[in-house]
Amino acid sequence: MLQQDYHKVSSKQILLKLFIISTGLILFVYIYRSFNPLAYDFFPKCPLKYTTGLECPGCGSQRAIHQLLNFNLIAAFKYNPLLVLSIPYIIVEIIFRFVDKQLIYKQRKVLYGPLAIKIIFWIVIAYWIGRNIILHLL
Repeated sequence: MLQQDYHKVSSKQILLKLFIISTGLILFVYIYRSFNPLAYDFFPKCPLKYTTGLECPGCGSQRAIHQLLNFNLIAAFKYNPLLVLSIPYIIVEIIFRFVDKQLIYKQRKVLYGPLAIKIIFWIVIAYWIGRNIILHLL
């Protein structure tokens, strides 16, 4: 009986988590929509780019998010195309979390299973190498 009570989550805890997540998301959207990371120094800089001059796969993501929140899809794509192209993939995963697991088991296994993770890993590595080769050719 005691173990069952330990795993129960109260509605107050759920509401508190929902409030914290919602507040954080609203704050995130407000900051990234209102302040351009190019113009303000309080945004974190990439340590890899700072120390080596090479861009990591995430370089440009803050600027891309700012542009996306201001509905500038082309500018966002120029800053970080991988981030922009990954948004539909992330949205599908969020939708899958609210759909019956048995109904979408096969699709989810294909899109988010071990093979998909390996493919995504190699896409990120290829993007990382490719963007630095192009950067140094220009």
